[in-house]
Amino acid sequence: MTKQVLPVRGMHCAACVGKVEHALAGVAGVDQASVNLATEQATVSFDPERTSLDAIQEAVAAAGYELVQPRSDAGSVDAVDAERAAREADQRRQKVKVVVGAVLSAPVLLGGMSHVLPWVPAVLQSSWFLLVLTTPVQFWVGWQFHRGFLHDLRYRTASMPTLVSVGTNAAYFFSVAVTLWPHVFPAHGAVMYYDVSAVVITLVVLGRWLEARARGRTSEAIRRLVSLAPRTARIVRDGAEVDVPTAEVRVGDFVRIRPGERVPVDGVVTEGASTIDESMLTGESLPVEKAPESKVFAGTVNRTGSFVFRAARVGSETALARIVKLVAEAQGSRAPIQRLADRVAAVFVPIVLGIAALTFLAWWAFGPEPAALYALTNAVAVLVIACPCAMGLATPTAIMVATGRGAENGILVRSAAALELLYRVDTVVFDKTGTLTVGRPVVTDVITIPPGTEDEASALAAAAEQGSEHPLGEAIVARAKERGLALPPISEFTTVPGQGIDAMATDGRVLLGNRTLMDARGIDVGTLAGRAQALAAEGKTAIYVALGGRALGVLAAADVLKPEAAAVVAGLKRRGLEVLMLTGDTRLTAEAVARQAEVDGVLAEVLPEDKAREIAKLQAAGRRVAMVGDGINDAPALAQADVGIAMGSGTDVAIEAADVTLVRGDLRGVVAAIDLSRRTISIIKQNLVWAFGYNVVLIPVAAGVLYPLWGVLLSPILAGAAMACSSVSVVTNSLRLKRWQGEVSAVTARAELFSDRRRPVHGG
Repeated sequence: MTKQVLPVRGMHCAACVGKVEHALAGVAGVDQASVNLATEQATVSFDPERTSLDAIQEAVAAAGYELVQPRSDAGSVDAVDAERAAREADQRRQKVKVVVGAVLSAPVLLGGMSHVLPWVPAVLQSSWFLLVLTTPVQFWVGWQFHRGFLHDLRYRTASMPTLVSVGTNAAYFFSVAVTLWPHVFPAHGAVMYYDVSAVVITLVVLGRWLEARARGRTSEAIRRLVSLAPRTARIVRDGAEVDVPTAEVRVGDFVRIRPGERVPVDGVVTEGASTIDESMLTGESLPVEKAPESKVFAGTVNRTGSFVFRAARVGSETALARIVKLVAEAQGSRAPIQRLADRVAAVFVPIVLGIAALTFLAWWAFGPEPAALYALTNAVAVLVIACPCAMGLATPTAIMVATGRGAENGILVRSAAALELLYRVDTVVFDKTGTLTVGRPVVTDVITIPPGTEDEASALAAAAEQGSEHPLGEAIVARAKERGLALPPISEFTTVPGQGIDAMATDGRVLLGNRTLMDARGIDVGTLAGRAQALAAEGKTAIYVALGGRALGVLAAADVLKPEAAAVVAGLKRRGLEVLMLTGDTRLTAEAVARQAEVDGVLAEVLPEDKAREIAKLQAAGRRVAMVGDGINDAPALAQADVGIAMGSGTDVAIEAADVTLVRGDLRGVVAAIDLSRRTISIIKQNLVWAFGYNVVLIPVAAGVLYPLWGVLLSPILAGAAMACSSVSVVTNSLRLKRWQGEVSAVTARAELFSDRRRPVHGG
């Protein structure tokens, strides 16, 4: 199955989206298709053996729209620049039309108000002069709507341009008829609607221009990410350095980076050393030291020395490119909440045309004189007020801004559906090892028998464990290094399977291991036994140390909670969520960690293959579950959960498999992701209420339902202004998400995906 994101041209409203999706779904071999009005893109999954892009393009063309072949360099700096230039050119064209329309419409509006403004010059009261001013507005400024109407007519459909074109043409040609044959309309006198035609066209184009400007701001996150990659790279070939376009760098090429330059592709340092500023991607405020074998990533900035690295990932395979792709796909996806708007939009325009026709007939038959004028005015007002632009933009604009803002804060959301599902979650399940905990044991306690000291016990234990690959041994050695202890020389090193280590030091034989080893060698550890049992009850592993036949002390090691874990659990509880922990560890260890984290419940001694089954049990009980894991051994559970949240330490697997990826292994990102989803859905609901409410309330007013009671009618001019304001307000409301700040700071929230200091991922 192939997945493509393709630009679509010719869409104007939610009704257009529905027609393009219907055309795509009708192609044999297309598995899924969604269309986003805000990005003007279609995301299509299809079987290349059953269909082709050409066939898909033909289907969209048959529906009256244009599906554009993707650029070979899609996602590159050049492609993004080209897309931005095209948008800016379109905005300039719209701006010119707005200016021309405003200049010509202003005097037409004054002329149309001459019956209430006695000071209006006589020339503006001339129907012929108004005709001359209005005609270019109607047919040049408003040509996009008339072209859209002709297109809809050809394909027997209806959309927003149909409403605008039919309404303004009705006002324009009626006024032309009065101008040319005034004797045919003696009852109407000089009443004409040039002002309705000109001003409505101008206001609608103004709305389009403002909307385009606002929509352009919603995709700034992608442009900022893409702009991090330099356009050229300096590669070393045959001893010479050559500048080539970044797109021409191949895996295995050696690339020279000098101070101040950006890294063009992902790779591994082979020569030299430096410090690199990774803040634009990782949020780390301090530069990261790089030496041979260190990883470097596209878009980061070299600060000090010069170095050479070997290209490992290029083009679309770099970490930066994959993040750009993920954000772009998320921005182009649709949330389930949008289905209501889509269903309404599918039948909305035909219903509006029917309401406008009924309005015209009702006023013609029952309205006061001149009935024809009232009929025309109110029918035009209905057509203009009902344009479903806001309805089509309500959801996608919010999704675009939210996913972009999330990416800037290290929260990568795979789809709009994931964002909405996260809003609905009521239970959060954490994997223990590597998620709630740091993922590796550390020495937590050192208890000694006088006159022995902690440093003496730690140094002997570390000396015995030197060279050990066992996690507990590594933890003991790491503690000694942190304290700067001098390690005594060790000889006759022997491993006792299942018990510990037997070695010879200068001062005597060193034993390091469990109670079984001590008992077998006749070491009395009675004075330490009580403390060792207490440590075990806390989920810690007790390791006895003996020297020269005498017990020296006991060390305790455990996989400790991450510093932010307890605060994150508390934060989730404050948001009304139940928090559980899922682990393969023993119940004793699991419950000890659970008490520290203060989670609501523990699912312990669960094998990796059974974790998904435990999630399914929660779902069967009516829970909506978010699973938080490292993205590798927790993959089945992440897939089973309503929303899988992967820690960034899982990198490749996490980004490809999870619904949400926290690019840095900071648990506060879980809270931030939930807050972002709730804020986004709140904005979407506000947008939908505004879009639906606007049409539900104002269409009847435009039809004249208030006239019998209070004599209130809605001018087509005011209807056009309200329609423009509706679309702009929806987009502007969505842009409020750009100011969203999660609980995670800019430094701690972003990606450790790119950090060299990666820890091994352990199951839990």
